[in-house]
Amino acid sequence: MDEMTKVRELRSGAPVPDRARLAPGRAKLAEAALAGERRRSLWRRRGFVIVGVVAAVTAVAVTVSLLLGGGTGRKVRPASSPTGSPSLRLKGMSAAEFLRRAADVVGTEPDGTVPTAKQWTYTKSVHEPLTEQAKNATGPMKFVLGPQESWLRYDGTAMADLGLDTTGKHRKLNVTKMHLENGGEGDDRSPREMYHVLAALPADGEQTLKLLREKNGVADGKGASQARDDYAEISVLLTADVMPSKGLASLYRALATVPGGRLTGHLVETAAGRRVVAVNYYREDKPRPGNSMQDQWLIDPQTYRIVGMRMVQGGKVVGGDSTVARAVVDEAGDRG
Repeated sequence: MDEMTKVRELRSGAPVPDRARLAPGRAKLAEAALAGERRRSLWRRRGFVIVGVVAAVTAVAVTVSLLLGGGTGRKVRPASSPTGSPSLRLKGMSAAEFLRRAADVVGTEPDGTVPTAKQWTYTKSVHEPLTEQAKNATGPMKFVLGPQESWLRYDGTAMADLGLDTTGKHRKLNVTKMHLENGGEGDDRSPREMYHVLAALPADGEQTLKLLREKNGVADGKGASQARDDYAEISVLLTADVMPSKGLASLYRALATVPGGRLTGHLVETAAGRRVVAVNYYREDKPRPGNSMQDQWLIDPQTYRIVGMRMVQGGKVVGGDSTVARAVVDEAGDRG
């Protein structure tokens, strides 16, 4: 097969994957995933993306990469091991127990250097599930199907990603100007604004829930239970690009109070090749076994940091992202 020709054919009708072009499709997918409930997010829209390479890649990806701090040019690579933490025993542990344990660990850690307004958060991630086609891809197809790289300026004024140029032979850095702060582009918020929200959260889980309910950053779903509304508030904040340690601990403690969580009793493997802890939450109050969608939060067993999130339905992974690498850098295109 002539891969170059195939790539051009697949991408001939695909728009440049900038934020503005992807927003309508992302909004429609989020709408359907939330079972028709309109959820106005004052914190940040869940990052659902419809991928433009139809039939060649997984059709849906969820961009929930988290940057956990770190100074200029220092890559933040969550530790991982084949067996996880020697003292971590998942079998028989509840989701609440694990989340409280994770909160105790991350809550005592110092924060990395907070980025300056002009610095960028760099994320390299892999789509979930990793298809056999992606594993075996070569040449330009390997770039299209392989790990994706993106940059977001801390003050929310620009984002960037890599794509093939018009020749289909070389990578090109695409930079898109934005205005995320102060509601400049709807319900999205800049990493800096998200950081300020997280840094102000109380240490106690119940107090954090009380504050989030008062702020009502995600509009309550029609007919949804308080647990579903609480989960919606917390899950959006868990997607922040820059996460203060105490803020993450607060979210973990708050999530531990929300009923319905389930901890997978063993480590699972991500598309990035990392073995992680999986914490699962249904998106519905009355899930239908084998048919309802679950969010599966992927947490490193040693650092207790989130390294991705994917959607599971009927026991199968149907979308998501897992992190390969991340860093704070000075310019778009830098990798730390």
